[in-house]
Amino acid sequence: MSRNAANRLVSALFRANQQGLSASWSVGGTRLKSAMPQPTDAKDDDLHHKDGKVLHPHLINENVLKTQYAVRGELYLRAEQLRKEGKDIIFTNVGNPHALGAKPMTFPRQVLALCAAPFLLDHPRVSEMFPPDAIARAKKILAAFKGGVGAYTDSRGNPLVREEVAKFIEQRDGVPSNPDHIFLTDGASVSVRLCLNAMIRHERDSILVPIPQYPLYSASIRLYGGSLVGYYLDEKAGWGLSAEELRRSLKEARDEGKLVRGLVFINPGNPTGQCLSRDNLAELIKFCYEERIVLMADEVYQENVYQDERPFVSAKKVLWEMGEPYRSQVELLSFHTVSKGTAGECGLRGGYVEMTNIHPGAIEEVYKCASINLSPNTMGQIALSCLVNPPKKGDPSYEQFVAEKAAELASLRRRAHMVTDGFNALQGVTCNFTEGAMYAFPQIRLPPKALEAAKAAGKAGDVFYCLKLLEATGISTVPGSGFGQEEDTFHLRTTILPREEVMTHFVEAFDKFHKDFMKQYS
Repeated sequence: MSRNAANRLVSALFRANQQGLSASWSVGGTRLKSAMPQPTDAKDDDLHHKDGKVLHPHLINENVLKTQYAVRGELYLRAEQLRKEGKDIIFTNVGNPHALGAKPMTFPRQVLALCAAPFLLDHPRVSEMFPPDAIARAKKILAAFKGGVGAYTDSRGNPLVREEVAKFIEQRDGVPSNPDHIFLTDGASVSVRLCLNAMIRHERDSILVPIPQYPLYSASIRLYGGSLVGYYLDEKAGWGLSAEELRRSLKEARDEGKLVRGLVFINPGNPTGQCLSRDNLAELIKFCYEERIVLMADEVYQENVYQDERPFVSAKKVLWEMGEPYRSQVELLSFHTVSKGTAGECGLRGGYVEMTNIHPGAIEEVYKCASINLSPNTMGQIALSCLVNPPKKGDPSYEQFVAEKAAELASLRRRAHMVTDGFNALQGVTCNFTEGAMYAFPQIRLPPKALEAAKAAGKAGDVFYCLKLLEATGISTVPGSGFGQEEDTFHLRTTILPREEVMTHFVEAFDKFHKDFMKQYS
């Protein structure tokens, strides 16, 4: 089978899987079936089920039923069950730094503490407990947040923080930024969903998404009733991006009658960990200009870069450098968050989207939708303020802040090498180096006996492998099928976030499990 034919087949199967279709298909020789509830005697217009329940699985919104989110799917639920039974679990299924031992950075938490408990500012020993720049920052924020952190803000976020985000973008890129075109949200995921919800009108509306992809996109596109169109990253080229593959995927989608309205890229990549070059970004911008497609730049891992060949550069910077007609014509949505980077503040839920070259009327409609939630949470906004406006050279907190950030990035770089080197030392496993983000995505070549055992268990090969790994070691990962992968390949995603002392155990445990697994099934 040709690569294009294989890609078309896998794309169709992946869409069927993500859409929860009740068909069956073959993966690695294994016949699989959707977990979707099968039709019952319930009708779409029934007010309640025959058991009397109105909110019944067979009467829920069809798009909700079809939505799947692999990161917290079957493997995660099994891991939670084992944890409750007393087994030690290493949750590497999700990029959650603090849950795996990362420590909060000092300055942002000092500012957050003072903003959450403003009476501390009146304490006679406040200057002994907090540095003067943290005190000054808290006072400035509280003056801007009328009513403090317990009051609603503007639906697109506090104006002071939006101005800080705009200045951050201007300093990073050398490009003007309009605070009124910035929406603060409860993490970048909400920004993504806000934009997809506005973009998708019906099932023909489609979004180009890289395969492998982060399941936020497949789940959200399905939830809003649209269609995911996958374009494949080239694993043999370090998960490289190909303009030829983009055009193949776009043509196929249009031939099927789909209306492709958006294109997502993730840089650095999740789950693949690759970093895009400036040339890659220029290709994407040119493609979106020529095809009249909105470019969605998922740049939440921009601080997480562990190699020097391709430092992070934003899509907006490249767009600006390309000049006209791109600079004023390409519609760009750029996402960032406090959940990643060295802050790793997942629980505070702070993020933003910046809208570039988006029609003012469309921005007003997005503002209306944001207003339904009244406002983003205030603590996340303050965390974002500290992310985009950290201590400056000469400030009392500067040296400590820089030292904490450098130490964490250096440790992440070492862990990236530990994980990828560990995978590549195993028989039948290959793993591209984690250039950025927080993940490794190794390919595992499963022997025929393992695939037969998986088939007998009613599991895909990668799901079977990951379940066996979980049961044997307590390491919770995510099967590659949850992200999309080429036919007859099997992967898993793990984070590189366990601390270095834990990572040593992780690598050793994985090594022993894999050798035992291969011995058993070879």
